[in-house]
Amino acid sequence: MSSRVTAPYGTWRSPITASWAARGSVRLGELRRDTGATWWIENRPAEQGRAVVVRASDGEPPRDVTPPGFDVRTRVHEYGGGAYILHQGTIFFSHFPDQRLYQQDPGRDPIPITPEPPLPAGLRYADGRVAPGGRFIVAVRERHEADGSVTNELVTIPTDASAAPRVIATGRDFYAAPRISPDGRRLCWLCWDHSAMPWDGTELWLAELAEDGSIGQARQLAGGPGESITQPQWGPNGELYFLSDRTGWWNPYRWQDGSEPQAVVSLEAEFGEPHWTFGQSRYAVLPDGRLVCAICEQGVDRLVVVERDGRLSRLEVPWQAIWMVVGDPARGDRVWLIAGAPSLPASVVELDLASGQWTTLCQSVTDPLSPEWISSPEPLVFPTDGGREAYAFYYPPTNPEFRAPPEERPPLLVFCHGGPTGHVRPDYNVGIQFWTSRGFAVVDVNYGGSTGYGRAYRERLKREWGIVDVRDCLNAARYLASNGLVHPWRMAIRGGSAGGYTVLCALTFHRVFAAGTSYFGLSDLEAFVRSTHKFESRYLDGLVGPYPEAQEVYRERSPVHFAHRIEAPLLLLQGSEDRVVPPEQAELMVQALRARRRPYAYLLFPGEGHGFRRAETLQRCFEAELSFYAQVFGFTPADQIEPIRIENFASGRVEP
Repeated sequence: MSSRVTAPYGTWRSPITASWAARGSVRLGELRRDTGATWWIENRPAEQGRAVVVRASDGEPPRDVTPPGFDVRTRVHEYGGGAYILHQGTIFFSHFPDQRLYQQDPGRDPIPITPEPPLPAGLRYADGRVAPGGRFIVAVRERHEADGSVTNELVTIPTDASAAPRVIATGRDFYAAPRISPDGRRLCWLCWDHSAMPWDGTELWLAELAEDGSIGQARQLAGGPGESITQPQWGPNGELYFLSDRTGWWNPYRWQDGSEPQAVVSLEAEFGEPHWTFGQSRYAVLPDGRLVCAICEQGVDRLVVVERDGRLSRLEVPWQAIWMVVGDPARGDRVWLIAGAPSLPASVVELDLASGQWTTLCQSVTDPLSPEWISSPEPLVFPTDGGREAYAFYYPPTNPEFRAPPEERPPLLVFCHGGPTGHVRPDYNVGIQFWTSRGFAVVDVNYGGSTGYGRAYRERLKREWGIVDVRDCLNAARYLASNGLVHPWRMAIRGGSAGGYTVLCALTFHRVFAAGTSYFGLSDLEAFVRSTHKFESRYLDGLVGPYPEAQEVYRERSPVHFAHRIEAPLLLLQGSEDRVVPPEQAELMVQALRARRRPYAYLLFPGEGHGFRRAETLQRCFEAELSFYAQVFGFTPADQIEPIRIENFASGRVEP
């Protein structure tokens, strides 16, 4: 290869075009095993974000199962998950437009088995399981009424549509994870009430399950206000496994009839993750009672085997990001994963436990990058407020064809994840490589409040949202600048949802960043509490304080009331159909910025919800951000893109 071309950061040509980044990868999820086949969902940007069930029979290539015109997604809790169920080759799935449950037998068209709801999409189903005899399904139902009230409950649904769904558990604010024992005689589930979120405190309940789908007297097995239970599943011998953070870390426990739950292993690592979506599976129970688990240590995922006596061994595998682990009662010698690494796109893989060999069934990226284009993440531990430490992954600029002029330091993008109780992994992230291949440095921050580091770290955000997360992002940027790794005046911050709120707070209350991009971020906390969906309607009680008692704190931490303080240009990106953070949140901010003649740009995408899914939207966002930073930082990108207009902006202003 010829010598590298010298060019300023930001101007480098890259094969990772906005179109390729938007269309070139799918999101993989909801991994299952049934009838000797592996099943999963693909969310496809090139198909308007449609979710399709895919099946790979042992020894055969994958094929689509979901016919055109159907979209396998549920809106329970708005974040969904657990959108389909399998039983001996038959699929039961939630269709996104009407939220009814459909049955699809092999070789046949789907037919609805739940009634037409009184309100459009007013009856929603998720996280179901079919009873062993195949006569009924137990599932979570979310019922929306004309007066705006929402009821969550457990229901049984006849698979032959011979009767309406029957409520078997109600009265709690939320339900999840109904799981039927292998013999069909018992049912367990999770439940919790406002104002707790499921990572604050949940309860595990158990009841006898009758042949007609009714249940007997229920009793609580574990959990409470200060203990988060997640991902219950039955073992082959009628033992019940679950994850609990009663020690400060989500670790596995086992319950047998007539005894109290016992820890399978105790480790300062996270076997679980926050219940934002249904159908999570971070461990598999093998037929011999061993567990194969994904664990998170210092933000990095590992794969381990836990023996029945608690002995733990680590498997030598290349993946550092593992989203799902599932087993098959008929194949105790292997497990199936959705996993990836910085140089390995997220993939569905089959792992032979004895040999350590694996087979890739599907990759999220059909045309992976050459290794020389990939910026490898460097784990970062940096000092933050209160004498504490916080965590991140740093990605340096990487392009085999270009180099920067001597002494020039790169611009920095600080990535803020959503949640805020989420966390970022060192995975194959095309969205990050888009920037690093053009000469940007990126730091992906696991600020205080993130999962993956234990409950104490997660609870740093209690009553401190908009403060701890913001300061950790500021301190990550300062740390990199003080060590000469990035340009101190050419730093921007970007994030979505809760991460968008962190962006707005950083620009409103601090003077560190030269620009910011908010994807569907919160600007007015009071408006959010009044307008958001049931699942998150009391979330801010823990993050900010109970409302309206803490109304003044809500106002003090709402950027919309202090837009006059913003001096750095702000880019706002919003979906018109967002039910989690409604468009009014962005539009209130736009009105405030316009009234005070502050620099901003705003794009509203019709038909998009919370988390953009369509390829054309994703492409426009990449191009808009690139144009935005080019104007703020004063460089000309190599890409031929449609520029974005920044209102009230004087070009060349890069110093915060």
